[in-house]
Amino acid sequence: TGMIRISTVQLGAHAEVLLTEATASLMRARVRGRRVEHVRAYGESLALPRAKATLLPAGHICGSAQVFMEAEEGSLLYTGDFKLRPSRTAKTCIPRKADLLIMETTFGLPKYRLPPTEDVLAQVLQFCQDTLEDHAVPVLFAYSLGKAQEIAWALLEHGLTPMLTPAALHLTDLCAAFLPCFPKGYKELDLSQAGGNVLILPPGGKSRLLLQRLPACRTAMLTGWALNPGAKFRYGVDEVFPLSDHADYPDLLRYVEMVQPRKVLTLHGYAAAFAADLRARGIEAWALSEDDQLELAL
Repeated sequence: TGMIRISTVQLGAHAEVLLTEATASLMRARVRGRRVEHVRAYGESLALPRAKATLLPAGHICGSAQVFMEAEEGSLLYTGDFKLRPSRTAKTCIPRKADLLIMETTFGLPKYRLPPTEDVLAQVLQFCQDTLEDHAVPVLFAYSLGKAQEIAWALLEHGLTPMLTPAALHLTDLCAAFLPCFPKGYKELDLSQAGGNVLILPPGGKSRLLLQRLPACRTAMLTGWALNPGAKFRYGVDEVFPLSDHADYPDLLRYVEMVQPRKVLTLHGYAAAFAADLRARGIEAWALSEDDQLELAL
């Protein structure tokens, strides 16, 4: 692909990029400098010297895309971050059959099985309502891009008002421009007016310092790692909820079945473990981001 890079949620300072219009908007806000942008809609192709590249929805966050490459040698599908579960802010993931599959495996162990998203959101909403009834401020820790928009939408649907940091507010405005049904009513963070609202803050020490200025609050972390034992104590919060932008283990397997690749390359998370799992199922698979364990047939 020469100098062209495929832009997913992990934005890089590349000289030339292939990306959706929504990702281009977000990238201009988060990555300084100039670059050549090849903006394509989902399903629209870019002709390269020796191949053709087509963007497909990844289901991860607003604008996220997979890339499907076609050449004389065969086809390749690169997922980037993805999930099969539907969401409010991302187009549903569309797999495509390919000879070679390069996929993320963040939750590549059998123990990572996420409950239905709507069930998790119902628990988050109940947490917020109970906290407000106790005259405290509910605080949800969520990344400013992706999860913040997803949970803000759900809160607004149920009559709750989310307050976002200036950075998250700007990103939400950008996403809302590509999501015509995004509800209005979210506000910029103002601690003096926090009572009766729900704060959405990025995880980290700066957010913790802000909370010291609130008379009473309850905190919750929104992360797929909530499935790990002791997650509540590890994150130092009152509750954890398994809300994730990534595919869980069953969906990783289902995705491979849908693509029917001749070979799979895995990266991120439990790449080596998931590759070994696929090999045990008769699929050639190897990790790109970890060392594969030597296997001897006895």
